[in-house]
Amino acid sequence: MMKTTVKKCLFPAAGYGTRFLPATKAMPKEMLPVLNKPLIQYGVEEAVDAGCETMAIVTGRGKRAIEDHFDISYELEHQIKGTSKEHYLSEIRNLICKCNFSYTRQVQMKGLGHAILTGEILIGQEPFAVLLADDLCDAPNKGVLAQMMQVYEQYGCCVVAIEEVPKSQTNRYGIIAGQLIDGKDDIYRVETMVEKPDPKDAPSNLAIIGRYILTPDIFDILRETKAGVGGEIQITDALLELAKKGKVIAYRFEGKRFDCGSVDGFVMAINHFYEISKA
Repeated sequence: MMKTTVKKCLFPAAGYGTRFLPATKAMPKEMLPVLNKPLIQYGVEEAVDAGCETMAIVTGRGKRAIEDHFDISYELEHQIKGTSKEHYLSEIRNLICKCNFSYTRQVQMKGLGHAILTGEILIGQEPFAVLLADDLCDAPNKGVLAQMMQVYEQYGCCVVAIEEVPKSQTNRYGIIAGQLIDGKDDIYRVETMVEKPDPKDAPSNLAIIGRYILTPDIFDILRETKAGVGGEIQITDALLELAKKGKVIAYRFEGKRFDCGSVDGFVMAINHFYEISKA
């Protein structure tokens, strides 16, 4: 585990998961399993590997399964103790022992920016990571969040993870434009950011994915941010205010991302991790 000044990771997990209905009618989308592990557990493992110790989870109605998953099940453990199935719970038990889990509820669904602001009570005045569990990443050498921690340690300001997407898909993402810095080909000083622009209006095809490292001044900015695209408070709009001051870095990460908020991406992730498990 790497040492870092960022010790808390915020998980916005209050969304309805409508693209997976009826499966998500009573089950949180973050609990959808890729093989035998739910999406949010992959995210927590990535955060732990990046040096985070506290997992701050913003939930909503019908999300109790997330809290139950990151808790000890004495009855179940008693039933399988001493059997060949006991090892199945070893990974989650290790996470429970390593991490502190805290929860708050987002009462109204007003966008990612609002979800992050809702988590302020769990974060306080310190830099923190944000991880969207339905963006599942596989980076064999070093997790995406751990890569971003190194960038944060160097530049000391907000960091967003980006990847190139087809120009036709820019209306699905926050899109950045900026200048490569320090002679590197994967680190940009962000100059502008736009939430879900039409392809003809997009400043680039560099899309923000569900990994952020944010400084605590973002909370005051979010409080003043008006609803944007979709009538929601967008984290992209808030970060733009910091980008205007040169305080946002975009990092093109190493690894593969799966959009597990869509059925196609979810199936691709299952196939990918299945092939890895059999290798």
